Amino acid sequence: MASMRDIKRRRDSIQSTGQITKAMKLVSTVKLQKAKGKAENTKPYFDLMYETVSSMLAKSGNINHKYLKAGDSTKKAVIMITGNRGLAGGYNSNITKLITNGDIPKEDVVLYTIGSKGRDTLARKNYTIAKDYSEVIEEPMYSDAKVICEDVLNAFAEGEVGEIYLAYTSFKNTVVHEPQLIKLLPIEADAKESSDADMAPMNYEPEEDEALNLIIPKYMCSLIYGGLIEAVASENGARMQAMDNATSNAEDMISDLSLKYNRARQAAITQELTEIVAGANAIE
Repeated sequence: MASMRDIKRRRDSIQSTGQITKAMKLVSTVKLQKAKGKAENTKPYFDLMYETVSSMLAKSGNINHKYLKAGDSTKKAVIMITGNRGLAGGYNSNITKLITNGDIPKEDVVLYTIGSKGRDTLARKNYTIAKDYSEVIEEPMYSDAKVICEDVLNAFAEGEVGEIYLAYTSFKNTVVHEPQLIKLLPIEADAKESSDADMAPMNYEPEEDEALNLIIPKYMCSLIYGGLIEAVASENGARMQAMDNATSNAEDMISDLSLKYNRARQAAITQELTEIVAGANAIE
């Protein structure tokens, strides 16, 4: 059995850790409330934008436009959104697993990383990282999404990549966060199932090239910004859960160690009494 000093030292250490995890849980809870409101307000627009543009392009027929046809390159640009900090359970690792365990070959992946955790993990696995925007995840703004969008669309238009994907964590509610990998460009004609009545030809005013040059970048920016907002809410939700579990585990360990400490203390007192009685008997 461990000594009373060792048990007390370990119990004090776990108590200190428990206080830290409890404080981190409170901080994450406050941040989650703010991020949750933004995510819930953004998500309907995020989802509707994706569905509307997918439906619109599916009805447009074979338009010869730089953003609507896969390039000759086999490279796939993946905009990967993770966090800059850990202690959030499987939040960061779930996104990296989407890529490492996905169908896209490692040599074809070109990463545009948002968040140092995902960047560092895949850099160690020798994935190609084109650009990093890790500071963006601290306080995402639409202007940040626009910069990322422009960089990725330029790479697509210039033939450096043939497809564009977004890897992020979808925020369902406080405790449910789902990692997703969605294809942004190009959008195939069968991207959205439609009935014959819905498949009326799409007419553009002004000309389709001019219209799509305006629509596609806005579509991309909206999806990237929506992904950033949902990722922030998911990260804080995951960290709150992780810190809550850690605090509960610390309390269980402290209770167990307190019991062991009391037993060790009782054993020590009993031993001292036994020695005193034995010494008294020896004197008599």
